Amino acid sequence: MNEQTKKGALYIFLSYLLWGLFPIYWKMLEHVTAHEILANRVLWSFVSMVLLLVFTRKLRDLKATLQTMKEKPKQAAALVIASFLVSSNWFLFIWAINAERVIETSLGYYINPLMSVLLGVFVLKESLSKAQVFSVALAAIGVAIITISYGQLPWVSLGLAVTFALYGLMKKTIQVEAAVGLTLETFSVTPIAVAFLVYWWSKGELLLFSGSFSTDVLLMLGGAVTALPLLMFAAGAPKIPLSMIGILQYITPTMTLLLGVFVYQEPFSVIQFVSFSFIWLALVVFTLSQTKWYQKRHLITRKQEKGSA
Repeated sequence: MNEQTKKGALYIFLSYLLWGLFPIYWKMLEHVTAHEILANRVLWSFVSMVLLLVFTRKLRDLKATLQTMKEKPKQAAALVIASFLVSSNWFLFIWAINAERVIETSLGYYINPLMSVLLGVFVLKESLSKAQVFSVALAAIGVAIITISYGQLPWVSLGLAVTFALYGLMKKTIQVEAAVGLTLETFSVTPIAVAFLVYWWSKGELLLFSGSFSTDVLLMLGGAVTALPLLMFAAGAPKIPLSMIGILQYITPTMTLLLGVFVYQEPFSVIQFVSFSFIWLALVVFTLSQTKWYQKRHLITRKQEKGSA
């Protein structure tokens, strides 16, 4: 492993670790409604990203991208849709954390890679290997078990998985540098966030600048906290193989699960463990199917099948 790969792996590891520790941050704001946290997160993320672009002298890139968006309305529409999807994902995550459903959020991010596979099949018309079909089937069994246990679909987990997978799908159609992309995404929804903040202020329901100093600081720093792991990910991703990213991504839901069980002491029943076990097994199979060894073997098998036919 060369120095560039090591540096890339470190950036990706730290980004996933920070995402996994997000529940700790949002728990410190559990006295604030999820709606106000989200509005502040959007606003201060936009402010943080603009300051970053000024500091890194990338405002020209932002202007150039805006010009491109004018010429390519489909990309602009995809970016706006992506901004609403990621905002929905943020809201659901924040709400779930402060509703003591941390474990359910971890399940959502375990399911997410498999949800992306399904979108690839049904939207992009991609084909699946036998191993990938098997992994999706195992995950479906896991979700079915927890659905029967709850008496309803695990809508928090599925909501997080679906919104983030759709966000990833939209991002595939947008060729924009990471920092510029996040700036434009937050810009798209900032007017709505500001409108809500002004409305709550007029009703005397806004905690920002009317509550404690620590609350103000946490709400405003939510922007920088949001941007930091995204920028680390953007810096590290080009330096390491996609297969390594695929393995490291499970750091986030694993950290969240450990926090839910051992720090916040949420109940983790035998049924939940069985359900998670099916999903963990599905992810092992899925991750193996992404390795060069499996893909090479799969290609040889297909050639042999064609030859015998």
